[in-house]
Amino acid sequence: MNAEEFSAAYEPTDSDAPFRRENSYAIAVDVDGTTMAKADSMVAYTGDLTFSGRASVEGGVTGYLKDAVTGEGTPIMEIEGRGTAYLADTGKKVQLLDLDAGDRITVNGEDILAFESDLHYEITTIDSLSGALAGGLTNVEIEGPGLLALTTHCDPIVLEPPVTTDPKATVAWTTAESPSIGTNKKLEIGQTSGEAIQMKFDGEDGFVVVQPYEEHGGA
Repeated sequence: MNAEEFSAAYEPTDSDAPFRRENSYAIAVDVDGTTMAKADSMVAYTGDLTFSGRASVEGGVTGYLKDAVTGEGTPIMEIEGRGTAYLADTGKKVQLLDLDAGDRITVNGEDILAFESDLHYEITTIDSLSGALAGGLTNVEIEGPGLLALTTHCDPIVLEPPVTTDPKATVAWTTAESPSIGTNKKLEIGQTSGEAIQMKFDGEDGFVVVQPYEEHGGA
């Protein structure tokens, strides 16, 4: 294709939606006030915007979504002003969720891309999992109404409980009950399976999102 065709094929999406996917790997977020996003996720912007890390623990968020045990976590930034921010995260696929009032979802901190600042959110950890995994697992509990963008390596799989998952592949869940942490039931000697720690989701409500990829140490 020539330059004009190339420009037309990949120009920004013409839509009034405040969060919109430009392609599978990037979103445009219209900011009029404040929006929260994963730090270092901005690839371009238009308008008058500023970007700053959150530096206060007030409201449940620090400059990092910190694991209480390891200190590891996901940096979060605040986007302020009026304009459009284009966000992406290392080529991961973007998934958009529109939460209704009362909807709750828990997302692995590594997989948060952006969310509206008026959403209620809380940073949590699963203590038993933090002690078992080198990087721990920091989660963001989010309650609607509002828009949320999360990321997955490749296309996600959405499962209904009861189901058991690998913590490093678990992206999010909407189950009312917190998952319990278990271990591989079979004693392994020598070469291990790599599936020693597992998350078990019981009950019959909600869903669990996993990806065909295992996060290792924030990678």
